[in-house]
Amino acid sequence: MSINKKEIIGIHHVTAIAGDPQQNIDFYTGFLGLRLVKLTVNFDDPTSYHLYYGDEVGHPGTILTFFPWPGAPKGRMGTGQLTATSFSIPEEATEYWVQRLKSRQISFEGSSNRFEEQVISFKDPDGLSLELVSHPSAKECRAWKDGAVPPEFGLRGFHSVTLSEESYEPTVALLTNTMGFHKIREQGNRIRFEVGTGEPSALVDVLRMPDSLRGLVSVGTVHHVAWRTPDDEQQKSWREQLADTKLNVTPVIDRKYFHSIYFHEHGGVLFEIATDLPGFTVDEPVDKLGSRLALPEWLEPQRDAIKRLLPSVRLPSISKTV
Repeated sequence: MSINKKEIIGIHHVTAIAGDPQQNIDFYTGFLGLRLVKLTVNFDDPTSYHLYYGDEVGHPGTILTFFPWPGAPKGRMGTGQLTATSFSIPEEATEYWVQRLKSRQISFEGSSNRFEEQVISFKDPDGLSLELVSHPSAKECRAWKDGAVPPEFGLRGFHSVTLSEESYEPTVALLTNTMGFHKIREQGNRIRFEVGTGEPSALVDVLRMPDSLRGLVSVGTVHHVAWRTPDDEQQKSWREQLADTKLNVTPVIDRKYFHSIYFHEHGGVLFEIATDLPGFTVDEPVDKLGSRLALPEWLEPQRDAIKRLLPSVRLPSISKTV
């Protein structure tokens, strides 16, 4: 694809830290109804799983991923962090989710009104802050139709992410002057920005939190947020521009399913810019996504040793353990 102007399309994925991997799989597939689209390892630490959840094929804009760190201490949410990950749901699904949360005895707040949208807030078993936001543009194609939640009520990919900042001006300047976001709403200490078409998964809220403690990344907190760019050519242009602004941006890193660059924004949140391609079907067909431990070619010779170090987990829809 040839595009003259480089662009950020929206959210590519969010990566967080979990505790027990089985608890994580059970919650995100069994309760939230997402698909486990890839069971692999942290390429930088192959002794840890990397779990990817999303829609049927793992479209960018639907993917929430986890590094499970069993036995690690709880993190602390605070400034310099992504403090809420919000999924889009259909407007008619709000009551379904209220009842589903009640039936599982999961504490929640809402539904409450924010920017004329209904928001349900709750935490996963590790304390990660999640939100469900009703939106008229929630895309039906982004719901996992064979999951634990009826597709008419299913999660439709991301709605937005929330960044908590002690001094928000440098972060806002990066978003607007460099990355192409523009301000659309403001309510109290919350400012909303959009990029591209402004549809769900292209929104970011910035919270002004001058008196809050700094966050600590560990179990129950977000590690980083990745933004979408269409291809390698545009990613290269982004890297050059970010380096010119004196941000400490990494070289391009091959994550097999996408290519990535990383940098910390001025408030401390770790940002990634990831390509849409190659996608999750490069090593598994659609009907087999997430059904086995997938390793990149450079780790394949160590498969047996890696499997001995990883805890066994039960996968959705199959009876064996890996």
